[in-house]
Amino acid sequence: MGRRPVAVGITGGIGAGKSETLKAFARHGAATVSSDEIVHRMLREDAEVKQAILEHFGKDVLDGAGEIDRGSVGAIVFNDPQALAWLEQLLHPRVSAVYLRWRDELAAQPDPPAICATEVPLLYESGAEEWFDAIVAVTADPKLRASRFLRPDLALREARLIPDEEKVARADFSFVNDGSLEELDAFVSGVIEQLTR
Repeated sequence: MGRRPVAVGITGGIGAGKSETLKAFARHGAATVSSDEIVHRMLREDAEVKQAILEHFGKDVLDGAGEIDRGSVGAIVFNDPQALAWLEQLLHPRVSAVYLRWRDELAAQPDPPAICATEVPLLYESGAEEWFDAIVAVTADPKLRASRFLRPDLALREARLIPDEEKVARADFSFVNDGSLEELDAFVSGVIEQLTR
């Protein structure tokens, strides 16, 4: 196996700009993946996951094409802590396995990228920090975050997350994402520079 890329985990509150930060890492040459992308793919392609969800929640979570409708599942689990805990127990270990396999595949390339970055919204909540060499916490003013995430259930979703202050204290790097894309790019560039010295 070749040189393993430095693994960066990106986390932060809802609407803080984690996805934009991931895109900034990609612009700077990092290999990137989002844990949400992994989940979406799993819901479409993993027969075992689909079957377990159907058995647990019933056929009402299917859309017109017979696929799992994430909105229907979300409507159930965000109002039912037990259902959410069940879903997370189903998905988190599988997401971890996919992520670690992806990282191994990168390391096996003839010329691996120096950095691989992954967006993990529930990084600390799911105990996933052990996967990463460095963690970036992205924050933003609560009003700005609310304006970016136009959903009525924001407070409900936020209530189960570790506060931003704690994420920042535990992270290796942190960024208040309330400025321009150029400022975000400059921050990411600086992080990559420090991690690849």
